[in-house]
Amino acid sequence: MNTLLLKVNPLKPDAKKIEAAAQIIQRGGLVAFPTETVYGLGADALNPEAVLALFAAKKRPLDNPPIVHVADPKEVQRLVAEVPPKAQLLMDKFWPGPLTLVFKRSEIMPKVTVAGLNTVAIRMPKHPVALALIRQSRCPIAAPSANLAGKPSPTTAQHVYEDLNGRIDAIIDGGATDIGVESTVVDMSVDPPMLLRPGGTPFEALKTVLGDMKLHPFVQAEQELSSLGEIRSPGMKHKHYAPKAQVILVEGNVSAVTVKIRELAESYKVTGEKVGILATDETQTAYHADVVKSLGSRSNLSTVAQNLFRLLREVDAQNVDVIIAEGVSSDGLGLAVMNRLRKASGYHIVKAE
Repeated sequence: MNTLLLKVNPLKPDAKKIEAAAQIIQRGGLVAFPTETVYGLGADALNPEAVLALFAAKKRPLDNPPIVHVADPKEVQRLVAEVPPKAQLLMDKFWPGPLTLVFKRSEIMPKVTVAGLNTVAIRMPKHPVALALIRQSRCPIAAPSANLAGKPSPTTAQHVYEDLNGRIDAIIDGGATDIGVESTVVDMSVDPPMLLRPGGTPFEALKTVLGDMKLHPFVQAEQELSSLGEIRSPGMKHKHYAPKAQVILVEGNVSAVTVKIRELAESYKVTGEKVGILATDETQTAYHADVVKSLGSRSNLSTVAQNLFRLLREVDAQNVDVIIAEGVSSDGLGLAVMNRLRKASGYHIVKAE
């Protein structure tokens, strides 16, 4: 398969290129496209064969439900059994944006699209390219991240190309994504609502609207949970966000973390292994390793989130054996960053005292 590359202005995408991509979706094909969070790999959510092809292209397990993307909140009505009042509040406040809501599904949703569940995860993205593609395709678009399953999510078209060239029909290149981590997922099929995956919409912002809201134990887990119950959100069950290199996450206060990472880096160096370090602006100069990159300042967690997946890929591309990453605060977008780092490390977490 030849993968078509369609470069567009992210703010004013070329209508002809969007129409060409939409025709691929309508024919049951696969198109990668930018959203404000990460790049998604899109298929007609109501076409079971297209969704199966999407799973195959990503090598994604069939029990990991993709998120369904719409271009208008009114589209939700036919896809779900009901829209609870609390869900309507969140849609009014946060859509379009990086927030996915889980509803009881309607009969119109193919079983493969919802991974056999009685629920469906839906969001309305806040990106001109994504919205234009959904509108032109005239169907809801199922779109997990546009990477091979388990790898760091793609934040540029180049990342998508590296993973999926020859496996999908087209990539719309709309430049780098803005937020850099996936959408927040909230289960509205239960009361009180439950946050299943932290992401681009902070937990604190949701609580100001809903008040009563729970965090799934998985969100802040420091080890693999033996039982997750029914998996209603992407990113909960399978290994995610991981580069080829082993990842070690070091958590604690900044000075203790710096000392521990230097110790670890030295111990790997002695055994002849190549070490990469994901630091922050405040600590970057404290380290000597084969590769040292800064995620950004600890006082600006949105920048850290934006850089996370890109830098995991960049450091991994240097053929390091191990990547040692600093933990950050779990406030705001930090909750999503720490969730992704813990998953990327396979819960190989070192506590610095």
